[in-house]
Amino acid sequence: MSSLKFAPVLAGAPVGGAENFYTRFVAEMQTRTDYDICAFTRPNPKREQRLREAGARYQLFPLGGRLDMLGRWRYQRALKQFQPDVVMTFMNRATALTPKGGYQLVARLGHYYDLKYYRHCDYWVGITKGICDHLIKGGMPAERVVHIPNFVDEVKAPALARDSFATPTDQPLLLAFGRLHHNKAFDVLLQALAKMPSGVLWLAGSGPEEENLKQLAQSLGITERVRFLGWRDDINALLATADLFVCPSRHEGLGSILLESWYHGCPIVAAASQGPAEILTDGDNGMLVPIDQVDDLQHAMQHVLDDQAFARQLVEAGQRDYHALYSTEKIIQQYQDFYRAIV
Repeated sequence: MSSLKFAPVLAGAPVGGAENFYTRFVAEMQTRTDYDICAFTRPNPKREQRLREAGARYQLFPLGGRLDMLGRWRYQRALKQFQPDVVMTFMNRATALTPKGGYQLVARLGHYYDLKYYRHCDYWVGITKGICDHLIKGGMPAERVVHIPNFVDEVKAPALARDSFATPTDQPLLLAFGRLHHNKAFDVLLQALAKMPSGVLWLAGSGPEEENLKQLAQSLGITERVRFLGWRDDINALLATADLFVCPSRHEGLGSILLESWYHGCPIVAAASQGPAEILTDGDNGMLVPIDQVDDLQHAMQHVLDDQAFARQLVEAGQRDYHALYSTEKIIQQYQDFYRAIV
């Protein structure tokens, strides 16, 4: 069988969950010998290094907005010259910049995006069943909407020292990770932490709410119990260190960090937003609480921290479900079957 020419396209931010998955996905696809891959993306030193290490070919473009007509023309010309069989775009901008052509245009959606950017595509991949329903309800043909979840970085990392970031070693250690944005509801997490008698929170991420969250921590009197770590590339090590991972999001797609928590053996408490409510079963592979409910979140976190046997049960069930449904091999095989079917 001849090689399938495949072009994954990303015009995202320097850091982020979708951006991390894009790099991981391209590197993994590069190991498949029946693909001729050329990635199209923005300049990003860390991403470029990872792609080079994987032996992946890539081309760099600014992939700017509508006013960048020259940049858009150069990108579209390079894409046409590559003559791909399948193009898969990640998120709004890459999809809007990529025209229909002599290839199958696939849009991958990791969130409940505005569908105006996606209507010209030939197929759509939703990483949750809820996103697939969003696409179908938005008018996309159901027979061209496919559910394929994410996989995570399956590299084990040693735990950090418990006293990292000047953390007291006699305190329970909570971890939260993500963009510091209103949708992530880290304000609710800080309020819940303030109601707990003990515990230190490592909050890894950056974003527009950082200063507001620091001010909130100060007003709650918990500044000494919160470590703002900024964006981190060592999430595997952080998960190996923490006693509990907390996802308080008001809105969340799949929440790939939940899969990472499963894989790395960290119990989960999450608000029942879209993605977590789809993949977590309360009391089995994690704990779910109502969105924006401080007391419920605090009680769930305290329960997991106080009952180590229950925490181990959550971890075992999460690892069971990860390997059954979300492992790298299973997800990559789903993509390969999909691409061959549409070509």
